[in-house]
Amino acid sequence: MARRRRGLPVDGVLLLDKPQGLSSNHALQRARRLFQAQKAGHTGTLDPMATGLLPVCFGEATKFSAHLLASDKTYRTRVELGAVTDTGDAEGEVVERLPVPALTEADVEGVLERFRGEIDQVPPMYSALKHQGRKLYELAREGRSIERAARRVTVYDARLLAFAGDAFELEVTVSKGTYVRTLAEDIARALGSGGHISMLRRLATGPFTAEGMLTLAALEALPDQAAREAVLLPVDVLVAHLPRLEVDGAAAERLTHGQRAGVDTADLALGETPRLYRDGAFLGLGVVTAPQEVAPKRLLSTAAD
Repeated sequence: MARRRRGLPVDGVLLLDKPQGLSSNHALQRARRLFQAQKAGHTGTLDPMATGLLPVCFGEATKFSAHLLASDKTYRTRVELGAVTDTGDAEGEVVERLPVPALTEADVEGVLERFRGEIDQVPPMYSALKHQGRKLYELAREGRSIERAARRVTVYDARLLAFAGDAFELEVTVSKGTYVRTLAEDIARALGSGGHISMLRRLATGPFTAEGMLTLAALEALPDQAAREAVLLPVDVLVAHLPRLEVDGAAAERLTHGQRAGVDTADLALGETPRLYRDGAFLGLGVVTAPQEVAPKRLLSTAAD
């Protein structure tokens, strides 16, 4: 007999402002308890030191969370020059101290220009990447260092926000897989010193921005479950970048029973993945398998109700 999942069938997306000092998973679990949700997941971790935007998916939204993993992200960070740490941030141990040359804002701007666009970046040892089944940060804590291949990432923008000689603040927009800690270290090295980050805040991920974020304290202050659920975004915001396709009742019936359906696919190409709707209600994702034909790909469990 299947075990019944505890909690409420809450569906939607929460834009959580993760506090400093909590891991992404601990923040997720606190949010899940607040919403009494049966199921929850996040869309890309933030280090415990980092704060800011952590989209949390509840219920049916977890089926589409992978669409955010590949999204571009925007961060604000503070780079401290003169000290290199083993983790690349202020929570690590200082492993090297270096003099800081007399720098100007123009010096920093000149170096930033070299880091805009596609760059090769070596992932840090303190990361969740795996080597022979183990996470790199686990090996790093044992004092081991594994050779890592450089990866091509993109820095879409890097703006200098503040400058104080031996420290400066940046706002960067980067592609999936970019480590801001490593980017800061590389920039500090290019400036003739060494460095680490002392602050990191995520301001945007994919279509979501900091504007709609809520703190755990703000969520705790809401009067009841209805008020909490009212702040959630609908499930289909996760796939809003995909083309929309309305289907009629007969097609919806076939699709929700796992069958292909004849649909006016308009200008959609073979293999394309549209969002499916019936009378404005989101059903899930389909795939165009032939001209004027769609098959189900990833549907809401509630779509067949």
